[in-house]
Amino acid sequence: MVQQLPPQTSDTIYPESDGKPLADNTLQFRWIVTLKGGIDALFKDDPNVFVAGDLLWYPVQGQPKIVQAPDVMVAIGRPKGDRRSYKQWEEDNIPPQVVFEISSKSNTVAELEGTKLDFYQRHGVDEYYLYDPDRIVLKGWLRSGENLESIESMLGWVSPRLGIRFEIVDGELQVFHPNGNRFRDVAEYDRWVEEKEQQIEEREREIEERERQLEEKDRRIQEEQRRSQALMEQLRALGVEPVE
Repeated sequence: MVQQLPPQTSDTIYPESDGKPLADNTLQFRWIVTLKGGIDALFKDDPNVFVAGDLLWYPVQGQPKIVQAPDVMVAIGRPKGDRRSYKQWEEDNIPPQVVFEISSKSNTVAELEGTKLDFYQRHGVDEYYLYDPDRIVLKGWLRSGENLESIESMLGWVSPRLGIRFEIVDGELQVFHPNGNRFRDVAEYDRWVEEKEQQIEEREREIEERERQLEEKDRRIQEEQRRSQALMEQLRALGVEPVE
């Protein structure tokens, strides 16, 4: 059943922007868009999975200073739809279960593995993933009771909540859907779609050619049968009974 979008409240002012850019560089931005788009595609048929990028998340009503804006967050059990921020008390008090941060040179370890990790641990995140695309370093934390515990090895790791798999291939992070398809950025996805369309067109041409060949074969068989029938009729007219 599709849930209704949360009602809007206006008792306290909750800023809708932290004044910071979505990304510091094109590489960071590409990864944010790739992860958000890939997860959106993964749950495209589930109306109650909300995925957002760089959206302010307020976990505590009346406390607008308690806020984070994960690069990507996933709230399972909340309806799709546009939001100006994610106010948890208006979302059946469901926190985002999975969050991603893509680091840049402006981020510090103290921020990403200290302040933000503590925030996500305190406010109910089940899985926190941190990727540094410059150094190709992927880290993850998984909830165990009240704590987010470091995942020992991320190579081949499968997200319990999302079912996606992480690999480092040829010195680059690759993320895979449960069906084995790889997450792709927009340009790469367009090329992939074009290749698939070309493959379909080629296959259709092969099928058409095969059908043409079968039709030609059937035509030759029918023509041979007509000639054979005509020959038998000529032999009978001469009083010779042909042997079939």
